[in-house]
Amino acid sequence: MLNWSNRFNIFCLLNSNNYTLNHSEWELLFAADPAYALELTNDDFSLPLKQFSEKHPGWIFGHLNYPGSTKDQIAFSNGYFFIPKILIQVKGNELIISSHDINPELIFSEIKETPVLIEDNHLDVKLNSEMSKDEYCEAIKAVKEHLQQGDCYELNYCQSFFAEQVQLDPFVLYQNLIKVSPSPFSTLYRINNKFCISASPERFLKKKGDTLISQPIKGTSKRNLNDTKADSLAIQYLKESEKEKSENVMIVDLVRNDLSRVSARGSVSVEELMGIYSFPQVHQMISTITGKLNEAFHWTDAIDACFPMGSMTGAPKKKVMELISTYEKTPRGLFSGSIGYIDPSGNFDFNVIIRSYFYDAQSRYLLVKAGGGITIKSDPDKEYEESLLKVEVLKKLLESPKSEK
Repeated sequence: MLNWSNRFNIFCLLNSNNYTLNHSEWELLFAADPAYALELTNDDFSLPLKQFSEKHPGWIFGHLNYPGSTKDQIAFSNGYFFIPKILIQVKGNELIISSHDINPELIFSEIKETPVLIEDNHLDVKLNSEMSKDEYCEAIKAVKEHLQQGDCYELNYCQSFFAEQVQLDPFVLYQNLIKVSPSPFSTLYRINNKFCISASPERFLKKKGDTLISQPIKGTSKRNLNDTKADSLAIQYLKESEKEKSENVMIVDLVRNDLSRVSARGSVSVEELMGIYSFPQVHQMISTITGKLNEAFHWTDAIDACFPMGSMTGAPKKKVMELISTYEKTPRGLFSGSIGYIDPSGNFDFNVIIRSYFYDAQSRYLLVKAGGGITIKSDPDKEYEESLLKVEVLKKLLESPKSEK
């Protein structure tokens, strides 16, 4: 299917990689070839998206950039949403193919007859950092001064890694990425020459019926797959670390506040606090917060109330977003934005764009970003190492031939 999808200039693949986390829905969704599209030229998306969905009812797929940051090197638009002419849904043993103008059986036959992807064993790309370790640590120290002064309680600080004149196949890179780092919210997303190749483990916001679900991730420790005892100690670290737990609780409070703006009174609750989940590369601390959408609000209001996600901003959100724009060297673009879908009933599910490659096939520019939550207890050196840990697998897939790993 990946090789078959190469014929489309615009498509969205959402792949859970068979994870069955709380509130799982589809195993795989693939949407391609816009029948109708909405491109946002600013950060105000709620009303245009509402009007678009009312004018063109049906499945909608697309993205939202992190606010105020379209001028990064890849330059996805502020937001883009489309009604697909072709939709593929996979759940259990069920495959559903829908199309506006092509016989679904023909699509199925084309996919089956398309050769599988040929793995590229010769990719050798080195990512450059936009800043030195000293520069990164100085920025963290500056952020901690704001924390000390009480300007904020937590701030997510990000840095970039990049490579120029890179020739690669996004479809092969995605396939290799989910082999080594399968994740519940992985995405292969294409808007013409621009690609997002993501192994995101995080849900931003979901709506099912009148229930809203947010599952922020705060707290990371490295896996030790060759040492069971060390791996257990990495889990124990998350359970006992005051720094990691305080990060998670602060974001839970922020999400509770965001959801309360659009939820029925008294309906916001914490379903799970600081659950530990294991992924191939890292252990993560995930909390689940739910609420019931107030009947006075549209589903677009729920997204608007919670975006951008607290796990990638900090608290209080407005102030830390100002500080982020001051201290981060380059705009975030689609990084810490979101990709997802809305179904015909107004249910939706959107991820958090982290652990991702951003690639412009025309300019051949490749971009990777990573961040971490900074609190008053943060050690700049350890924060730097954590940011490198989050891009470790992304760098390994690029920097050495696959046959040598």
